Amino acid sequence: MKHILFILFITLIARANIHGQTGVIKRGADYYSKWKIKPSKGPKNPLLADTLLYFSTGEKKFPAFIIAPYQGTAYDTVIVSHEKSKKKQQPVMAEKQPLLTVHGNVLYDFFYQSNVDTPFVQKDVHQHTLQTSLEFTYKNYYPIRVNFTTRKGNSSLFRNLTDINLQYTSRDFRNAMLQKAKSWDASKYAQLDSLQRLKGQLVAMQSEIDKLKAWKSDPASLQKLVEAREKIYYAKIRDSLKLDMPGSDIDPGMNSFQKIVFTGFQIQKARDERKNADSTLENINNRYADNEEKLDSLQERLAALQALYNKQEKVYATRKNALNDALTRSKNNKELAENLEKAGLPDTVLPEGYKQLLAIRTIGVGRMLVDYSELTAKNISILGFQAEYNPGYYYAVATGKVDYRFRDFVFNENRSRQYLNLIRVGKGIRDGNNIILSYYTGRKQVYNFNTVDENGTTTTADLSQHIMGLSIESRWQVDQNNYITGEIAKSSLPAYARSVTDHNSGLNEMFRLSDHTNEAYSIKAGSFLQQTGTRISAMYKMMGANFQSFSLYSTGSSQTGWSVKVDQLFFKKQLTISAGIRKNDFVTNYQQTNYQSNTVFKSVQATLRKKKWPVITAGYFPSAQLTKLNDGHYSENLFYNLVGTVSHFYYFRGIMMSTLATYTQFYNKQTDSNFLYFNSKDLLLSQTIFTDKFTINGGGSIATNPEYDLYGASGNVQYKMRTWLELGAGAKYNYQTTYRLTQIGYSGNARISIRRLGEIALMGEKAFVPGGQKRLVSSDNGRITYTKTF
Repeated sequence: MKHILFILFITLIARANIHGQTGVIKRGADYYSKWKIKPSKGPKNPLLADTLLYFSTGEKKFPAFIIAPYQGTAYDTVIVSHEKSKKKQQPVMAEKQPLLTVHGNVLYDFFYQSNVDTPFVQKDVHQHTLQTSLEFTYKNYYPIRVNFTTRKGNSSLFRNLTDINLQYTSRDFRNAMLQKAKSWDASKYAQLDSLQRLKGQLVAMQSEIDKLKAWKSDPASLQKLVEAREKIYYAKIRDSLKLDMPGSDIDPGMNSFQKIVFTGFQIQKARDERKNADSTLENINNRYADNEEKLDSLQERLAALQALYNKQEKVYATRKNALNDALTRSKNNKELAENLEKAGLPDTVLPEGYKQLLAIRTIGVGRMLVDYSELTAKNISILGFQAEYNPGYYYAVATGKVDYRFRDFVFNENRSRQYLNLIRVGKGIRDGNNIILSYYTGRKQVYNFNTVDENGTTTTADLSQHIMGLSIESRWQVDQNNYITGEIAKSSLPAYARSVTDHNSGLNEMFRLSDHTNEAYSIKAGSFLQQTGTRISAMYKMMGANFQSFSLYSTGSSQTGWSVKVDQLFFKKQLTISAGIRKNDFVTNYQQTNYQSNTVFKSVQATLRKKKWPVITAGYFPSAQLTKLNDGHYSENLFYNLVGTVSHFYYFRGIMMSTLATYTQFYNKQTDSNFLYFNSKDLLLSQTIFTDKFTINGGGSIATNPEYDLYGASGNVQYKMRTWLELGAGAKYNYQTTYRLTQIGYSGNARISIRRLGEIALMGEKAFVPGGQKRLVSSDNGRITYTKTF
């Protein structure tokens, strides 16, 4: 009976939820093995056959007690405790990095024109182009770019070509490493363990303080205190009553001895009850005092620990900001490597050999752009090998075939074989203070068919000859915002400048100090004025009549060239004005070059960007047009253009719109070429409306010149039928005065996106291009383009 009462008592105080056996036992499961049996020690046990009770306190902190049937020797019902099995902690697996990742794109393009625009007249021209750009990343750190292009067509003007380029640059490696450094998560690395430990201690201490505060304000604790005080109070009352009336509870049937014993027992019992009540209250008061003292101590330690944590966190934040500043403000790769080493970043951010890799500016094979100095090789495209290494000393080498020279990519004509070999050695950082010695040699085509001597005789020889030269270049970085670069060079003499009896080698000619005709000088400077936001750059160079290099074409006469450019910001960087002036850049041999050229070209451009305003741009600058003189000769005519644009993106009644207005004026002559729009003034107005499904564009244009006017109007609609399908169609109207020609063209296009395959774009149009006799002629054009990005 006692066992049953005990069970019922436990049930009541635990506020138990009772669940039946059928809700717990799973069919066919050996649930006995899940319980740790705790049989009662008493010899007598209640017979609660086949009964299962589950007592739950409703809190996950405490284990569940279960009464379950069990086949024992002296009992069939026992109390057992169920302990949930802890999940085994799985080891944290490091994210597996692929050995090689590839990203890039592939493009195929087919283009057809029934008529080609001026200055060349060709019919039924088609061209196939296939190109891909891939970025391989080895072990998620080391990037290599591969570019491949092949172009083939039936035009006699454009050459068929195939190019490939495999290149590593420190720029790509630097960008990848900077991204990792900027996204560096401090909690993952050892150098911030102390900060994390402090944070853990703060959390634990705050939790303990919260528990103490909760205990003090817990109603159960307060109830115990009240009950203890009540026990003492009532004990004193009972004691006082029993002392005043010692025989009030004595049984009349007792003898005198029994009465004395019973009275003493009652008095002692009252004293014991009061003593126990006093002891309970004292224990509670002592616990309150201890907890109060412990709470005060913990709060003092918490304040000190919080101050230490804040200090450590501030140190870390300062160090991280300093790291970001070092990454973004490093002037060159050497300075960047030094700053990264000081930062103490882990190997997961700084890969092995990062200093050497940052020092390799570039290394590659295939189609390369050689861009070193004004007097040796500047913006020369070669098919070969190039490398630059600049850890402190500077080393560079380039060798390969030269097949692109001064816009030669336009003309598919035979030319002499050209090649370039160049070695550079120096001290210092190329983008900082340095001094560099360069030696170049190779074979170069001599472009002097447009050269006019002092007698007015034009030389038409087209020669190829061996050249060599030496150059010394030095750059002085005055401060962060100012630099000066100077270079002197001396080359071998051209073949036409040597006498028949002159058998001196090119090396001897370079060291013949008495001859200054094969010398050249160059100086450049750049400056940025922080107070006014002004950026200035200037260049001056002088070339002797017999100087030769791969940067400049030889004119057969002594020439000078210079340029100045200024960029200025106004009205809180809302207005930008760029102005420049230059004389002779020697970048093309198709310009008519006299014995001494004094032509000076000016340019100016202004851009206004103000919030909620249209973007306004105006510019006045020189333009060029190539003209075919005969089968072997071309001429480039230069003239000025005046261009102004106003563009604005805005919302009107919740619909996004765009308005564009452009004005262009050409300051050229009719005799320059068969140019249709000579000395013309053009005005173009375009309006575009963007909706969820449609993009609608419409516009009009007016072109006027001294002989006729040309009016045009066009419209185009793009419809996005699905996320993978887009269709478009348009029409254009042209009217040419004087000749009274009315012409209507039309176009259609489609874009199809195929999942995992790529995107296919189709375009066809009937357009009109300038033709003979100053009239527009019909041209049927078509294009198919496939692109895939991955």
